[in-house]
Amino acid sequence: MKRIWPFTFYVLYFAALSSLMPYLVLFYQELSFSGAQIGLLTGIPPLVTLVAAPFWTGLADAKRWHKWIMGFGILVAVIVIFLLQSVSGFIFVFVLIILFNTSISPVASLADSATMNMLGEERSMYGRIRLGGTIGWGVFAPIVGLLVQRYGLSASFLSFSVLMLVNVLISQRFVHGSHEQADSDQGGLRALVSSRRWINFLFLAFLGGIGSFSVASYLFPYMAELGASESTMGIASSIATVTEVFIFFFGNRLVKKFGSYGLLTLALVMSGLRSVLYSLVSTPEMVLVLQAFGGTIFPALWLAGVSYADEHAPLRLKSSAQGLFGAMTFGVGSAAAGFLGGLLLGTIGGRGMFLVLGIIVLVGLAVAEGIRRVFPDRDELAPVTVPSDK
Repeated sequence: MKRIWPFTFYVLYFAALSSLMPYLVLFYQELSFSGAQIGLLTGIPPLVTLVAAPFWTGLADAKRWHKWIMGFGILVAVIVIFLLQSVSGFIFVFVLIILFNTSISPVASLADSATMNMLGEERSMYGRIRLGGTIGWGVFAPIVGLLVQRYGLSASFLSFSVLMLVNVLISQRFVHGSHEQADSDQGGLRALVSSRRWINFLFLAFLGGIGSFSVASYLFPYMAELGASESTMGIASSIATVTEVFIFFFGNRLVKKFGSYGLLTLALVMSGLRSVLYSLVSTPEMVLVLQAFGGTIFPALWLAGVSYADEHAPLRLKSSAQGLFGAMTFGVGSAAAGFLGGLLLGTIGGRGMFLVLGIIVLVGLAVAEGIRRVFPDRDELAPVTVPSDK
């Protein structure tokens, strides 16, 4: 019965995100913001996540405030989106967007760590629980699209608010584990991030953010370069969603077969190859074929990263570890993809952009793996230990 709560949470959480995130740029355009202003509003939030996610998850681990921080973060996000509809100046919108990302940044990581704890010995089944997010996004996105088409962007904000308010209650049903002690352990966190194994893992998470965010942000503009219609773009998104379902459902078998680190490196190889292949296609139809392959990458990457962070973090720092993984993927990696991708798109076009980013991911992975093999560290053999306070 415990599984129903995290599954339901993921359904509503990603349904809410699908109700809001695709429409924020349209909202900025309605306010007649310039391209530079929109760039700031889309490029700065990942950097906020980089700082805020580890801070909040670290505080949750140190004080055992997991439920309070989850609930408070969601509630503040709802209030911010409610206020967002009534402001128009760039400064006011910018401040609210920063506040929104600050408050929402730890929520997914705390949900992931709690879900792994609640699954206990069946942690390999995490993918089937996380599948709820794919279902939520896939089901609600077209519904909200119709509502926005009929009632305007206010329907987007209202849908997000209602879904997230329900999740405030559901978030309190998570069980975060009694092993996370109440005393602060900054020394343990420093030991975690200074571990050679963790530095390597976080660098791979950074590469994963580049590969994933560049596609999420710039695939449709590239398809437009190739002459694709909006309906073809929608089909491309649907294909990726369908393939996600299979990966999340069979994720336990993938983690068992390849191991969390093996699956992570495999996902990065596929991510780099996908970007290179995007640069070689010449028609929108060829992009659709690649989407059947490309839609498997993000779920494999996320399953592997969440599993690795849970397996190798000290007991007290489970949530902090998930926060670091999320910060490197959706913080540093996404910001790098957003800024570099936008620069490349404007100078050498979508084809050149995907080629360069694909090469960056593949070369980065090769360098990281080469260093790991040539200079193995003793902490590769066992989880990082946390200094005792007693």
